[in-house]
Amino acid sequence: MDGLNQLLRRVPVWSVYLLGLLPVPGLFFLGLTGGLGVEPVKALEHEYGELALKLLVAVLAVTPLRRYAGLNLMRFRRALGVLSFIYVLCHLLVWLLLDVQIPSQILADILKRPYITIGMAAFVLLLPLAVTSNNASLRRLGPRWRILHRLTYPAIALGALHYVMLVKGFQIEPLAYLAVILTLLALRLPAIRRKATT
Repeated sequence: MDGLNQLLRRVPVWSVYLLGLLPVPGLFFLGLTGGLGVEPVKALEHEYGELALKLLVAVLAVTPLRRYAGLNLMRFRRALGVLSFIYVLCHLLVWLLLDVQIPSQILADILKRPYITIGMAAFVLLLPLAVTSNNASLRRLGPRWRILHRLTYPAIALGALHYVMLVKGFQIEPLAYLAVILTLLALRLPAIRRKATT
């Protein structure tokens, strides 16, 4: 694992941003050209949302991977977090601008549809994290920065719940995401961490 960690130290962080952003225009192009099926807006909305959730899972997995497997991805965690927010924002913008479009209907959906309410709550929690994901905010906030960024945990849990609630019928994939996220969150509980290190 030391060899892999040494190799990862040579990977520039900017390359993670570059590779992570490639699907944004790629998926949009597919939507415009019919590559996302008969309902391109819904498909685009889903693809951006699922990519956001995958990246959020990756953010949660960084610490357990270092603690239990010795794989150090800490220098990429901020990039993964920023990328996840970008995909959450794309998911939201597709819903706002291409799907619903009517301002009064948007507000009504947020208030009346629980899965949308939960999704918006997750977005609101992620917003201050995205704004403060820079060195200047880290210096200015000091120890409060870490406290603020613990909002990541409820935000990711709400994002997984949003996915489970929006699908129709019984589907394994959203439940699998929820199970993985709950497991990764549980690994952060003090009692489990102490047990794992004894």
